Amino acid sequence: MGLIVIGAIIGVLAGGVPGLIIGGLIGYGAGVVMRMSVVGGLQVVQSQLLDSTFAIMGALCKADNVVTRDEIDAVEQIFRMLRLSGEQREQAKAAFNRGKQAGFDLDAAVDQFARISHGRRPLLQLFLQLQCMAISADGRVDAAEHAMLVRIARRLGLGEADVSRLEALLRAGTAGPSAGATPPKDRLADAYTALGVTPQTDAAVIKRAYRKLISQNHPDKLAARGLPESMRAVAEERSREINSAYDLIKAARSDLK
Repeated sequence: MGLIVIGAIIGVLAGGVPGLIIGGLIGYGAGVVMRMSVVGGLQVVQSQLLDSTFAIMGALCKADNVVTRDEIDAVEQIFRMLRLSGEQREQAKAAFNRGKQAGFDLDAAVDQFARISHGRRPLLQLFLQLQCMAISADGRVDAAEHAMLVRIARRLGLGEADVSRLEALLRAGTAGPSAGATPPKDRLADAYTALGVTPQTDAAVIKRAYRKLISQNHPDKLAARGLPESMRAVAEERSREINSAYDLIKAARSDLK
């Protein structure tokens, strides 16, 4: 609408009423072209994000020299989570298979993702979460997979601590505690690590840490900071896992009831 008005004003100044009509049409045409350019640009960016994400995922799943059936099922689940269209699924599969190849340039793919994401930390963390979801699908993260994930995180400006907390969050969030039961010690330790606290941490501090994490990872807040709509389901899953980790801690502590 703004371009139509500008075109009309220029038209009036140049040629009265006929100029008004012609200028308005020119402005409308410019608006259409601009909208097409913006939409086309967004589609290109989305396509590049998709390509980088799944090519890197293929490399990670192959880091231990074998891609398991569980990992393939997890990738299919991620397709559904991201609501990929048929064409997007085929693109993602092709990228995943390319990432599994011996000559795949992992660093170049990570650098491309960093450029596209503009270093936005929430998007980087959700990207790492997707990667970890795939490689942990078989119940464990192999040492070679962990090392590659840390390498990727560092190249994106994150660190090993970010990876360790993410892995702990996924382990702790696999299932909620049984009613009235004390959670297994290893999952409880993961829950503390995921929230960035320890068993010795005061209850009030644990509550603040939990609320801060939930606030930082709220899907609506992340969307306001530029999170693509296709990643909303990933943010919702991350929030669910944070809640699950906190529930584990609450089940083990009377001061958090």
